[in-house]
Parts: sequence; C-alpha cells; structure tokens
Amino acid sequence: MNAVSNILDGQQGDTPRPAFAAFMCDEMSSQILHPLVVERGWSADMVFAGGIAAGVRMLGGMACPEFMIVDLSESTDPRADMQSLADVCEAGTVVLAVGTINDVTLYRDLMNAGVHDYLVKPLSADMLNEAIIMAQEAMMVTEVDEEPEDTTPGERAVFIGVRGGVGTSTLVSNVAWLMAERNEKTVLLDLDLYFGTSAMQFDLEPGRGLSDALENPDRVDGLFLERAVVKPHANLAILGSEAPVGSLQEPVNGSLQQLVGSLAENFKNVVVDVPRQMVGNHSDLLSAAKDIVLVTDYSLTAARDCIRLLAHIKQVSPNASVHVVASNTTATPQEVEQKDFENSIEHETDVTIPSDLKTLMASGQRSKLVVDDAATSKLALAYKDVLSAISAVDEDAEADNGWFSKLFKKSA
Repeated sequence: MNAVSNILDGQQGDTPRPAFAAFMCDEMSSQILHPLVVERGWSADMVFAGGIAAGVRMLGGMACPEFMIVDLSESTDPRADMQSLADVCEAGTVVLAVGTINDVTLYRDLMNAGVHDYLVKPLSADMLNEAIIMAQEAMMVTEVDEEPEDTTPGERAVFIGVRGGVGTSTLVSNVAWLMAERNEKTVLLDLDLYFGTSAMQFDLEPGRGLSDALENPDRVDGLFLERAVVKPHANLAILGSEAPVGSLQEPVNGSLQQLVGSLAENFKNVVVDVPRQMVGNHSDLLSAAKDIVLVTDYSLTAARDCIRLLAHIKQVSPNASVHVVASNTTATPQEVEQKDFENSIEHETDVTIPSDLKTLMASGQRSKLVVDDAATSKLALAYKDVLSAISAVDEDAEADNGWFSKLFKKSA
C-alpha cells in the first residue's frame, strides 16, 4: 500500500500519470500478472487487490494510469461498476477487463463502453501477455496517429414530436445510428429529462452527466463528455437522463443553447430530441438548427399544433429547413386525409413512416434498432428517407466532398 500512499501524497499540481495499475480479485491472477508487469519495467506495487470496486475508490484520489487492468469477478453489476470507473478515469485511458462471466452481451456492452478487451477467467500467462501487447499497441497507435481534428462546429438537427406516441424518439435513434454508421461522430441529446427513452432504445442506461451539464454548461468539454455519455456505437454518444420525477429544475435561459454549442464543438452531428413542451421557453434550441423535423400523425390536434409550431419556427429560426414526417398514420383511423392535412398546415409531408409494430417488436426483443436489425424493411427504408431529407445537398458539393460530409452544412 506504500505505492498508493506515495501517489496520494503527491497528487498536487501536474502529477505525471502512472503508466500502469491493476486491480485484481484473486491472488492467482495477481501472481500470473506480476512477472508480465516487471518485465515491462512497471512497478509490481501497482497491482492491487479489491477488483474494480477498489479501483473506483482509489482513482478518486490518485492520478489515473494510462493503462489499467480491472477485475470484475466480484462485481454484482459489471456495467454499472464500469460506468463508475469511467467517471473517475481520464480520457484516453486504455482499460483491459477480466472476469468470470462468459457472456456475449456483456462483452459487447463492455466494448461499446470503451473497454479495450475483456478476458474470461481462468487467466493464463500467454493470454494475459497477448492482451497486454495489444493494449500497448493500441496506446502507441493513438499517440502516433493523433492529428488535429476538424474544428468546424457541428450543426444541429432538432426533432420535435407534435404529439405523444408518434414514434419520435424511435425515429431519432434510428437516424442517429445511420449517421454513426456513415463514420460521422454523432451525439444524440435527449432532453426529456424524466422519461427519455433514447438510451433505452439501445438497451442501455443513460449516463449521469446531463443534469450536471445543464447546471454547469461551461464545464462541457471532451473530458466531461467521456464520462457523461453512453456509447452504443463507436461513433454515437447519447446524453440523456432518467432523473427522479421532480428532482431537476427547469434549465435556465441560455443553458441549453450553450450545451448544444459545446456538443457541436466535439461532434460532427448533433441530433436533439426536444419534448414539445420545451419549445416555447427554449426557442434558442431552434435558432441555431439547420434542420428541424416535425413528427406528426394525421389528427385534428396535430394539424392545429403543426400550424402553431411552423409559425413559431418561422419566427425564431427563419433559415432552418423544416421537414414534416408523418408517423403512426395507419395504426388508428385518420381524422384528416393527407391532402387536407397538408393544405391546412401549408406544408407537404416529406416522409411517411409506415406502421410496422411487428418489425419494431422483433428488433426490440433483440435489443437492436430497426435500421441495424431489419435494414431492408419498409420501416428502415423510411428512416433512411428521413436521413436523406435532412441531408439534401448541392450535387456539385456532393461530388467534391461526399454527400454525408455536408449533412449539416452551415447556413450562409
């Protein structure tokens, strides 16, 4: 424990990060690891007992190692414990996890959370050595390949459900996934603070950082986001909340705009799922958006509210491209025919989402999105049509730069 004391005592100012630390649960695994640590010139004193729980406790007061091995064997909730570890880790830390659970879903979840690899016990020296070599190579590639990123702020696409139950959050999640699949760094911001479902769409629990981000939007940077978001895809981050009802205050004026602006500095695409009741008090969300998507059905109430929202958007965001997406139009009898609906709101329906509960349920049971699980279904094709609608670009620019790179082309 002297190594820990030394680190804690020296944790002032710009303390260099240690190269390595391990938090193991059993003596046998520690004995296998020790010679591999020593031969690399790392300190054997940096192999600690207590598993991931000890790691979370100790990292709260010590410099975060560049490379960590954490043992999940005694964890009752590996996913939650890994999230707790992420909360105290620095960005860029390479984490190798080991444990006793041999489960493909757990492996996938850990990989999506950013873990470099997961080894199932019992460990062998060869297995562990190979995993460490691969982790070291990953660290070297990261250092060598670091290049200045495109600093052009990402643009925003805002989705608003005109009525509840029209599938807005499902649409948003599928569109965001399609963006990520195009190798575009994308963030999905779910502003339904109490009942948001964006993380649930991916069978994940939302990160715990959205409430902090709203209270202190100036804190939002790359390091903060590493801890605050959950990642179902290497290119897709979700910032959401399932806060206890009544526990949060209404975001102060300007905080949402500042939050979205900070996200745009870190992501190519910012997709915002905005509850309709927030639109009136937070028009700043709309003012900077390139694309605004209204998701509606063909009801009298929806027609009335579309008219009101379109008028509001014209006033606060006159340069935005507005798209009307009709969803859930066949699940219940239509109160208004499509042509009459379009005439009343003075806007055509850009895309119609078919009602396909069977496909939705089948994909949901497999914890997948429709565009990933049933990519050729009519439902998936409709979601892709929405992406195409909000990514329309000049053909000459498309030829020069690729159509997806212009998805959120900045307005003049």
